[in-house]
Amino acid sequence: MTRAPLPAIQAFFDPPTNTISYLVADPVTRRAAVIDPVLDFDHRDGTVDVRSVDAILAAAQEQCVTIEWALETHAHADHLSGAPYIKSRTGAAIGIGEHIRDVQRIFRPVFNAEDLRTDGSDFDRLFADGETFRIGELTVEVMHTPGHTPADIAYRVGNGVFVGDTLFMPDYGTARADFPGGDAAQLYRSIQRLLALPPETQLYMCHDYKAPGRDHYAWQTTVREQRESNVHLKGGVTEAEYVAKRKARDATLSAPTLLLPSIQVNIRAGRFPKAQQNGVHYLLLPVRPKTPAASAVLG
Repeated sequence: MTRAPLPAIQAFFDPPTNTISYLVADPVTRRAAVIDPVLDFDHRDGTVDVRSVDAILAAAQEQCVTIEWALETHAHADHLSGAPYIKSRTGAAIGIGEHIRDVQRIFRPVFNAEDLRTDGSDFDRLFADGETFRIGELTVEVMHTPGHTPADIAYRVGNGVFVGDTLFMPDYGTARADFPGGDAAQLYRSIQRLLALPPETQLYMCHDYKAPGRDHYAWQTTVREQRESNVHLKGGVTEAEYVAKRKARDATLSAPTLLLPSIQVNIRAGRFPKAQQNGVHYLLLPVRPKTPAASAVLG
């Protein structure tokens, strides 16, 4: 019996956003996907660059692989997506979980985004839980893993799973669940689904922030390691215990630096809002009073 080919996986770490993107290739057909590509965005002066995506494209060219997919695990709140640039250079299809529609409906009124379609049609492919598709001869299984956001999915390829923002390295824990549409109980159940996979399954993180006491970045672990030593899960934590701890920790966390620009762009499949008459693209900054007294400042 012929065994299915194992994917060739190359990771690309982006220090400004602590994001890991992946080039996943079928060694037989030389077809590939990029998972969670990063667009370089400087929020201080509003400039964008493509050096991070260009590094991935250069690696693909060097390895003689053809990129057919630009895959998102969810609409990220900490970096802008480089998927449209990959599509423009390679013709790759942009894919994300079908529940991106829920995220679009949540954030459309937040940004008064009248141009935003909430049917997911900015993306080329919307994946359902349990659906499979191909990267060359590799079979990819989609796992819906809501909790961090309603639309989170993981991609299972061979003996590996790209988990997005559901899990971090065992010494750092698990994702936050306090964004609009997030749900700590859902997150717990999604994590348990991942941890029900065979113990030797390789798990590929989307972020690493270096847990206290660790002096190097890391983004690959296993189901066994997560079961035995994840700081938010070990010891047989119940759902109720996890939810209480998750909510308490989330209450102490600051918003990601790129939250507002990232959401506006990423719910549009990496597309910026339409340029205005002067040819400039603008992102909105919603302003809300933090206290009743502060509302007087807004008039």
